[in-house]
Amino acid sequence: MSRNLKLIWDFRGESATQTAKHHEIHLREFLITEQKNTIQSGFETLSEMYAIAFIIVPEQEMLFYRDALKPHRGEVAP
Repeated sequence: MSRNLKLIWDFRGESATQTAKHHEIHLREFLITEQKNTIQSGFETLSEMYAIAFIIVPEQEMLFYRDALKPHRGEVAP
């Protein structure tokens, strides 16, 4: 059984949510360009000063996304 991984970009500061939201737009554009429309992307506000943008990818494709998008970190997706 294949796992999914959540690649994450962290944003901090007063504009963290807006920056994460904007970054997620670029992630979706990348998915369209690469014709990877079945992958999930999104953003979450974790506090007033901290937000993330993320993309969930199959583990076997992680190296492609990591090398192309340079996420800050990753974790196993729930």
